Amino acid sequence: MKIGITCYPTVGGSGIIATELGKLLAEKGYEIHFITSSLPFRLDCINPEIYYHEVEISHYPVFQYPPYDLALAAKMAEVIDREKLDILHVHYAMPHAISAILAKDIAKHPVKIVTTLHGTDITVLGIDRTFKRMIAYGIEKSDAVTAVSHDLVNQTIRQLHVDKDIEVIYNFVNEKEYVKKDRAFIKEQYGIQKDEKVIIHISNFRKVKRIQDIIETYSMIVKHIKSKLILVGDGPESQTAFEIVQKLGLQDDVLFLGRQKNISDLLSISDLKLLMSEQESFGLVLLEAMACEVATIGTNIGGIPEVIVHGETGFLVEIGDTSQAADYAIQLLSDPDLLRRFSQAALKRAKTMFYSDEIVDQYIALYDRLLEN
Repeated sequence: MKIGITCYPTVGGSGIIATELGKLLAEKGYEIHFITSSLPFRLDCINPEIYYHEVEISHYPVFQYPPYDLALAAKMAEVIDREKLDILHVHYAMPHAISAILAKDIAKHPVKIVTTLHGTDITVLGIDRTFKRMIAYGIEKSDAVTAVSHDLVNQTIRQLHVDKDIEVIYNFVNEKEYVKKDRAFIKEQYGIQKDEKVIIHISNFRKVKRIQDIIETYSMIVKHIKSKLILVGDGPESQTAFEIVQKLGLQDDVLFLGRQKNISDLLSISDLKLLMSEQESFGLVLLEAMACEVATIGTNIGGIPEVIVHGETGFLVEIGDTSQAADYAIQLLSDPDLLRRFSQAALKRAKTMFYSDEIVDQYIALYDRLLEN
């Protein structure tokens, strides 16, 4: 089977999942063709079954903005015909599904389109009247549609009123990479004492991630628990976060690491993961933490309750309830036995509910059903 994959190649959950899916499919002997604007962030392996096709965007002077979606459709059609693709799996309805539908019409070789919804195309663009009908069109014209959580399916149907079966296929992590490692030397390198607990937050620092709630929660934790807060990532709210840390006098306790590739190493030195978002269709960073035996606290929204089992693998709090989040954190971090039980339960859930082989097999079964029809 020959499978084309299109995603945003930069750092982000959808791109990570799409790339890891392609890599695992290649390991199983499938021929994978990435069709993206640049080399995907996680495409860091050499495999004779993996091919990369760059979307080249014309800067013709008549266009005020380069037409990425049209350039993508043209490249998709080219690859479909030349490589005889069976499946074109696109991540995000807007614009990737729209480009795929156009490419399917242009191409001479028949191909099936699978669209995976990750959240932003529904929760942000899906409420924009400019794009609402177009996104619905992309979903309904796809041969199959998947979503990363049941909550996202419900949101899609509720907001777009689409008449389409949407199958839930959860996200997963690469267990070879996301596993707890002995990385005590990293704590030393960052000046973190052996007896200090490590709390971590990883995101793209957008408003929706509510970084101020992370810092406010930590400001209450650190009064009771000797600890450090590690902030990993970068984005529009980075400067605001820095200013809040300065205002609260936490500059000696909060480490701004910016964007990092060695996420599993940083999770391996962490005791607790915080994700206080006001919108989250799944929360891949939570699953990455769980696979590295890190207990988690997240907001009770979107797909997060489908990842965290409250009172077992972590805790859920309402949006903005930093006091409750701090209480839960102090409870966990002050009781080594309780923290160990939560960490082990988190690992068990990651290895069973979100096991990569099982998730990849769900996608393969979907591809097979499409080609049989």
